[in-house]
Amino acid sequence: MENTQKRVGVIGGIRIPFCRNNTAYADVGNFGMSVKVLGALVERFGLHGEELGEVALGAVIKHASDWNLAREAVLSSGLAPTTPGITTARACGTSLDNTIIVANKIATGQIEAGIAAGSDTTSDVPIVYSPRLRKRMLAINRAKGWQDKLAAATRGFSFGELKPSFPGVAEPRTGMSMGDHCEKMAREWQISREAQDLLALGSHHKLAAAYDANFFEDLLVPFRGLKRDGFLRPDSTLEKLASLKPAFDKRSGKGTLTAGNSTGLSDGAAAVLLGSDEWAAKRGLKVQAYFRDAEVAAVDFVHGEGLLMAPTIAVPRLLKRNGLTLQDFDFYEIHEAFAAQVLCTLRAWESADYCKQRLGLDAPLGSIDPGKLNVHGSSLAVGHPFAATGARLVATLARLLEQKGSGRGLISICTAGGMGVTAILERP
Repeated sequence: MENTQKRVGVIGGIRIPFCRNNTAYADVGNFGMSVKVLGALVERFGLHGEELGEVALGAVIKHASDWNLAREAVLSSGLAPTTPGITTARACGTSLDNTIIVANKIATGQIEAGIAAGSDTTSDVPIVYSPRLRKRMLAINRAKGWQDKLAAATRGFSFGELKPSFPGVAEPRTGMSMGDHCEKMAREWQISREAQDLLALGSHHKLAAAYDANFFEDLLVPFRGLKRDGFLRPDSTLEKLASLKPAFDKRSGKGTLTAGNSTGLSDGAAAVLLGSDEWAAKRGLKVQAYFRDAEVAAVDFVHGEGLLMAPTIAVPRLLKRNGLTLQDFDFYEIHEAFAAQVLCTLRAWESADYCKQRLGLDAPLGSIDPGKLNVHGSSLAVGHPFAATGARLVATLARLLEQKGSGRGLISICTAGGMGVTAILERP
């Protein structure tokens, strides 16, 4: 059978500045942020009234009323109302997964163009009633007369029912937070506090330099008075980072993860436009880079594997399928959920034992050039609105490849639930 797969072009991306929760975007929510980035993308690439094949947009923390978030955002974006939208979630990998969804549809000829996006808020969170109070309210709603309603409202009532339930921050199967799990990984891989702080400091300094060089001029659209990411600390020093107390393991005296080397609770959104060569050429749009391939993996963190180690599994699979080595890249965009997570990943790829025993390889994948890693900073300095990070990384890497004129880049994202999402972009 003839291979009719089309090349998938990354035409460009847009994001709003990421900020700390309960600050500039506290009253905006996922819908408002999603409409902003989609509308800005439509404006940037002249897509007013255009019907696209798909808009895949997701959010991790969202209200029940946001069940059709992508479609509702599309209807307020300026795109043709005949553009479909799908709402998705795979924790921190959500919008990279959306890129994969749209890219696969373009590659197989199902659609010609689409948008991958993500939005997340940790300010406007869904706070729900207790199960007993929900059942009581449903019983009140079912009751016919006022007497029956009063009886349903008061029968067996206790004030404990009024206690609300907040979004979970722990893994349901272990009861541990992502930070707790990462502390275990840091101990297992012997990642020092100083190494974590150095990586975090470098992220801030590289992001500040990128702003000074106007790298984000076409990638960032101001919103709510913000023109830069609210987490950026260009004046940060190793001494300041070293003074911070452990954020997760506060009792043993051995905790190494702090607020300075871990991502903070964030609000933000990002979107990327993808299309075939023919679709882009017809509209006079240039392709920045091409989406080559992707891989998703998961680890058994419940029975001892590191929660955030799944990218170490996904990447070698991706490399093997594409006939590449870990060193065959000009840029590495590795999501900085925690500095320790990045360092554990790099150390695992350098470990002959891990690569043989866990990955089934005859030799370690080896090390990467640190000068090619997150060259303009990453999540520790930018922020990490969960579902928005993937689209941010795709847009950043595509722009880097466009500036270089050629090359190849690797994206790696760890997620809650012990999963990892990875992808390759290239510019011939």
